[in-house]
Amino acid sequence: MRAAVATGPNAPLVLQDLEVPQPAAGEVLVKVTACGICYSDLNLLRGHYPFARFPVVPGHEITGVVTAVGDGVTWPTVGTAVGAQFLYDSCGHCDYCVRGEQILCPRKRITGVVADGGYAEYALLKAGYVTPLPAGLDPVAAAPLMCAGLTAFNGLRQGGARAGSRVAVVGAGGIGALAIRYAVAMGARVAVVGRSRRGEDQAKALGAEIFVATQEEDPAQALKAWDGGADLVLNASPSTEAAAATLGGLAPDGTLLLCGYGAEPLVLPTQPMVLNRLHVAASPSGSPHDLRDTLAFSAAHDILPDITPVGLDEAPAVLEAMAAGTARGRSVITYA
Repeated sequence: MRAAVATGPNAPLVLQDLEVPQPAAGEVLVKVTACGICYSDLNLLRGHYPFARFPVVPGHEITGVVTAVGDGVTWPTVGTAVGAQFLYDSCGHCDYCVRGEQILCPRKRITGVVADGGYAEYALLKAGYVTPLPAGLDPVAAAPLMCAGLTAFNGLRQGGARAGSRVAVVGAGGIGALAIRYAVAMGARVAVVGRSRRGEDQAKALGAEIFVATQEEDPAQALKAWDGGADLVLNASPSTEAAAATLGGLAPDGTLLLCGYGAEPLVLPTQPMVLNRLHVAASPSGSPHDLRDTLAFSAAHDILPDITPVGLDEAPAVLEAMAAGTARGRSVITYA
């Protein structure tokens, strides 16, 4: 099978021909339909994950069809359309796992970072950690829902978004654009915070009520003027500083939630946090039950990202464009 392999930190992807793996007990072999190219894949290549295993096949936004199963697997059966996510597996017996929060397991493993992922024609996955695709959901356009969609949807839930709440989304890229659409579908009012006015028309077309350009105005002041502030600020940008700049725009009892972040530490003023009972949290992608909910909600509300299909051979160039800041939109590897 054709595969793109990360051989080490700060090394380019290498296109190789590999043997098709065979599923062991508890595993399924998935013929990959599509795999989203995520910013986390770039972080892998940049050496940002000290726990990474090299060589490794990147990619954790996977959709495909089960073609073989290992011993003891009664579900999914051969022919089932499934998706796979950032969470490859977990220990299965710690307190977090037994209550269905496998993403918090201290011994979790990450798809495409410590276990081979979807930059290949076939992927070997754990049966208990793949998710059925809802009928009628386009498996190519749905690939980014396995990470960007899950992160956005679960982040909104963790942050308490609900009908009538004011939600500010920082950054309208892959995660942010989906967060806008999910929040609107939940009945929330939405503001979008970006650096310039370039993304304003798109943000409002997705349902945003107001747009704040940080090059022109202080985001905290602008959000505070929005009927008293945001109940939830969801940071979808790869910048911790961008998140911190919005703290003063929270309404009392509001929450600043980091889905995106940068290498810099989070520094916040304590007095306004204490006086207004503000909350600060972070949210990783999610557990298998969260992905099921994300896909069901997406199908019910017809929420899919705009994507550009690319071939496996184009993946290195897409990642280079992402690193240079010239990439536009969401690219998804497809397999004939």
